[in-house]
Amino acid sequence: MTFPFPADSPDKFHEECGVFGIFDYPDAAAVAALGLHALQHRGQASAGIVSFDGEQFHPHRALGLVGDTFGDADTIARLAGRAAIGHNRYATTGETAVRNIQPLYADYAFGGLALCHNGNLTNARYLRESLVKDGSLFQSTTDTEVIQHLIANARTANAASPRLIDRVIAALRQVEGAYSLVAMSQNELIGARDPLGVRPLVLGKLAGAWVLASETCALDIMGATYEREVAPGEIVVIDGDGLHSHQPHPPMPARPCIFEFIYFARPDSTMEGTNVYQARKSIGAELAKETPVDADLVVPVPDSGVPAAIGYAAAAGLPFELGLIRNHYVGRTFIEPTDEIRHLGVKLKHNANAGELAGKSVILVDDSIVRGTTSQKIVEMVRRAGAREVHVRISSPPTMNPCFYGIATPSREELLAASHDVEAIRDLIGADSLSFISIDGLYRALGNEARNGAMPQYCDACFTGDYPTALTDRDGGNTSQLSLLSNLSS
Repeated sequence: MTFPFPADSPDKFHEECGVFGIFDYPDAAAVAALGLHALQHRGQASAGIVSFDGEQFHPHRALGLVGDTFGDADTIARLAGRAAIGHNRYATTGETAVRNIQPLYADYAFGGLALCHNGNLTNARYLRESLVKDGSLFQSTTDTEVIQHLIANARTANAASPRLIDRVIAALRQVEGAYSLVAMSQNELIGARDPLGVRPLVLGKLAGAWVLASETCALDIMGATYEREVAPGEIVVIDGDGLHSHQPHPPMPARPCIFEFIYFARPDSTMEGTNVYQARKSIGAELAKETPVDADLVVPVPDSGVPAAIGYAAAAGLPFELGLIRNHYVGRTFIEPTDEIRHLGVKLKHNANAGELAGKSVILVDDSIVRGTTSQKIVEMVRRAGAREVHVRISSPPTMNPCFYGIATPSREELLAASHDVEAIRDLIGADSLSFISIDGLYRALGNEARNGAMPQYCDACFTGDYPTALTDRDGGNTSQLSLLSNLSS
């Protein structure tokens, strides 16, 4: 069979974004930089921090990694103040450019406001066009700026002198999609999570100061204590009087992103009360029960396949070995200057450990197959190292649909499983066998009896096509449960 994509096509889901905020703490920007460092896996295109010193806002934003942007004392010293918010970005809407680096800052009639968010608004284009028609001027191409303008134009019950929280509520009632949002004014820090809880956001405390972060690993790095998750649909306001909670949206069953447990979250984080590392081991164990195969050893595709491979090996009673070694010093800014170097592809990041693979029947465990080009190269690499058989096991169901909620996925036409069945994919990647975990098996591994088809416990649209919100920008407005309830609450 002919492989449908170029051999050097990007072949992984790209990260979303990471957000962080802290209120009333000395050297807040330095703490924010630590938090962003812990969240670096969620976005490597750019990083930014805005601090507030009681009188002025101080921004610093740049393309590149957190360590490159905030690695020197002088930069942090210029970000004075006891409050700060920060953002790591991987571009899912809008190009990777300086004008799109968050947090965004604007001067409003009520004062300054810095804002950043993780996720995608599925009606951002529709809202943007409406705002432009009404006279709004946009400086970026991100959907974050749409929220910024909605706050500025918010009409509230107290139109003469609306509180900032009233403006934020009015703005968020107009948006569809998924978001975790952090904002900072002169007087308060605000955190908000979409009504379905698709994107994560947690609350912590550091020596009495409140902290907001995308994941608990950002709390761990600074010794902050985890308090709780921001609930789906909740808006929290942190000011000099403490934390205040608002629930402006009608309650509805949560649908957190299931791919956080498979790949996106750092394995040492806790999400929805579950340790991510343990969840991935459980997924691997369920995969072993569903798809056993007679083999000599289990080998992960590092790093994302490691926990699932450990769980698979334990459940199957097989040795776990590092048959592939990853080069951790190949960064995302690595320059591939020639076709010869570019076609080395996977070998820039992985090398086969022939001493463990030669003559063996090997089970390769990975988290997903997107376009399949990486899987093909890895299978070939393992065979060249002398493996007798190569059996591929994937700790997610076949990915057949793009994500519209903040993950940079290929179009449906570029997702291999959308046009090829399992046997065809096996043939393309050159494996002796190929199996994916079932959707019900994935749910069982996460502590459920099975997927509840009428009301799924997670957002799993990338596997099932069951999108939990309207996708207005894509198709002109499928009316979802969320959009109906949002309209009723306005």
